[in-house]
Order: sequence, then C-alpha cells, then structure tokens
Amino acid sequence: MNFFGLVGEKLSHSVSPQIHKRVFEILNIESAYKNFEISKEDISKLDGAIKLLGIQGVNVTVPYKERIMKYLDFISPEAKRIGAVNTILLRENMLYGYNTDYFGLDSMFKMANIDVQGKVAVILGTGGASKAALTYFIDSGIEKLYVSTRKKDDKKLLNSKAILIDYEELKHIKGDIILNATPVGMYPNVGISPVSKSIIQNFDILIDLIYNPGETEFLRIGNSMGKKTCDGLYMLVGASNKISGNLARYIK
Repeated sequence: MNFFGLVGEKLSHSVSPQIHKRVFEILNIESAYKNFEISKEDISKLDGAIKLLGIQGVNVTVPYKERIMKYLDFISPEAKRIGAVNTILLRENMLYGYNTDYFGLDSMFKMANIDVQGKVAVILGTGGASKAALTYFIDSGIEKLYVSTRKKDDKKLLNSKAILIDYEELKHIKGDIILNATPVGMYPNVGISPVSKSIIQNFDILIDLIYNPGETEFLRIGNSMGKKTCDGLYMLVGASNKISGNLARYIK
C-alpha cells in the first residue's frame, strides 16, 4: 500500500481525496490518500514527517506553496521558475518538488476553449497559484497582464512583464480575462466575491481557481451578466492527470 496526501492549513473544502481515489482506481494502483492539516508553526517539520512515515507524495495548497520550498532536496525547473511548489514526491529518502498548477492551467484553458494570445488579463492575488497563472499567461502570448494586490510590498515577487496594480486602480482597467487566484469565496466563506460587479462587467471571461463551491459568488455574478466562466475543478483535474503518469511509473 502506498500513501499520499494533501498538505494545507484548512482542508475541509477539499475534494482531492475523492479525485485521487478515482485516479488510483483507473491506474490500478493500491494507494490511499488523505488530508493533512498543518499549522504554520509546524510546516518546518513536514519534510521529516514525510520521510519518517514513508509517504510517497503530497500535494501542497495554500498557504504553503512557497514557504515549503526551502525544506526540499530538489526543485524542478518549472517550480523554480514559478517560485512555488504544489507537489512533492519522496524518492530514495529525498524530497522532490514540482509545480503542476502550470499544466493544470493549460488543461483548463484548452478544455474551456479559451485562447489568451493577444488578450488583456488581470490576475487577482500574488500567491503560489497566481505565480503559476502569471507564468502561463506570459508563455501563451498575453498582450498585457495586470496583477492586482492589496499588499504594497508584493512588487518584488512579480515577473517584470506584469504590471502591479492595487484594487483602486483595478476599477479603471478593462480587459478580456479576469482570474481569481485568491481564497476569497472559498468554502466555508462562500457568498463573497473578491471584486465588485462594477469591475466584473469590464471583462468578458471570468476564471476562478477555487473549486469548492463550483460556482463561487464571483462566478455567479459573471453568469448573471452573461459572461463566460470557468471554475477551478478544471485546473485540479488537469494537474492530477499530469502528475498521475509519473506516479504510476514510479510506483510500478
């Protein structure tokens, strides 16, 4: 029996165990997957716990995608470039960090038939998922990219090709795509949108990386206005598909 899991601070909303259970069944892998809620104070102990317990791999979610990196033995090129890790594998007592968010985003945009080339986009938030989205947009030929944040010191974290704006400046931006990479609206704090209706009306496509609930308040407003919308389950499934092939080869 192989053991895997999800590491985060609050995980009651997560459907990762169900998704991975199905993936393991399809791949005929005898494995178990569970959630591990860890406090910020204990995150430094995670590497030792994974090795001690022999957990073959974990997915990493907010707020640990960036801070976990310094505890790993190896970080893949795409994770280094993005500056965040969302998947860790244990091999020969060494921890390898990867970022499958990038590949999940690619899968999401293809499934939703969204072409970003030549478009104007806004990313809400500057965390690990935001960094993956930023890298994906730039690689895919985005014309102009804004990143909106409430933190004035986030500028040092951003790619030079992105324009940092605050939420007041966001009111004056019109574009094609607005993507929510913040946890605002995630279960159990549903019914909240990261931006107002007046901002949403300035965009044609709304993307929310949150997958629980499936229709966040952000997307509900967009749907009521006839906008094209896409929820985070697309990205989660795409990311799971990307890593599952590596897991199958490694385990078997």
